[in-house]
Amino acid sequence: MDLNLLLDNLTNPALLFFLLGIIAVRFKSDLEIPSNSSKFISLYLLFSIGFKGGQELAHSNFSLEIVWSVVFGIFIAVFIPLYSFFLLKKRYTIDNAGAIAAAYGSVSAVTFVTAVSFLEIQGYTFSGHMVAVMALMEAPAIIVGVILIRLYTKKSGNAQPSSMKTVIHHSLTNGSVLLILGSLLIGFLASEEQALGIKPFTTDIFKGFLAIFLLDMGIVSGRKLNDFFKSGWFSAFFAICMPLVNGCVVAIASALITQDPGNRFIFAVLAASASYIAVPAAMKIAVPKANPGIFLPMALAVTFPVNITIGLPFYLMIILNT
Repeated sequence: MDLNLLLDNLTNPALLFFLLGIIAVRFKSDLEIPSNSSKFISLYLLFSIGFKGGQELAHSNFSLEIVWSVVFGIFIAVFIPLYSFFLLKKRYTIDNAGAIAAAYGSVSAVTFVTAVSFLEIQGYTFSGHMVAVMALMEAPAIIVGVILIRLYTKKSGNAQPSSMKTVIHHSLTNGSVLLILGSLLIGFLASEEQALGIKPFTTDIFKGFLAIFLLDMGIVSGRKLNDFFKSGWFSAFFAICMPLVNGCVVAIASALITQDPGNRFIFAVLAASASYIAVPAAMKIAVPKANPGIFLPMALAVTFPVNITIGLPFYLMIILNT
């Protein structure tokens, strides 16, 4: 059964399109998705997930589990960058250590979207409030990363990065966070009849758009691999091992918050994923000395494919057996 779960994931069309994108780059093909189309698809995926999550939330009863889920999610988003920073600063500059820690403490909306599709294929559901948890986990890790950089930069006597107010504002108004929270609220307010009217757009075409988007992600990842190869063995070790460790630990620990396998799976995926959209944008403003040629390929070209090929079925296996 466990082997079948892994094999099913490896033959998932969305994943195969991602691999096709990497192959296209390695063979120097001119295949590419226009940037405007890619941006539209990413917005659509976030909108669809947020809206459907809002609908689920509207039909669920408020409980302490929702409160504890939010608290647990924020705790993960704070704790992971904290301990990661102290591991990383022995190998990298303070700026790069903070940026990498922020990336791995924050979440990847694309990994989340892929995980939702994987969960549906396996026949499991998750609660709508997990969409809100995902959105709320993005900013804390960025803020923690910048605070750590400021503290240790001050100790070393170097110039401090830009103001914390700017970073917090940018984190909270980030397009992906704003869209998914806004869609969640709209889905929550919409009646069942109103939601049914746009169901062909929010649900029926979702997997097709996901496949095309992952093809684009494969192309982008393939282009970043060369940068990553230059960053040394520790970057590879961290990008592969840390997400798997975080995901496995949270897959087990999440049983203290909820017994729902779908919700536990989402927690594990959020802990394992690394941001390669929100964090690079925030670090460009807050910590311009941080090298995106290190943390961006780590998150996008290594951690993302590791999660969607090995991580997703592995986290679910752990949850179903604990």
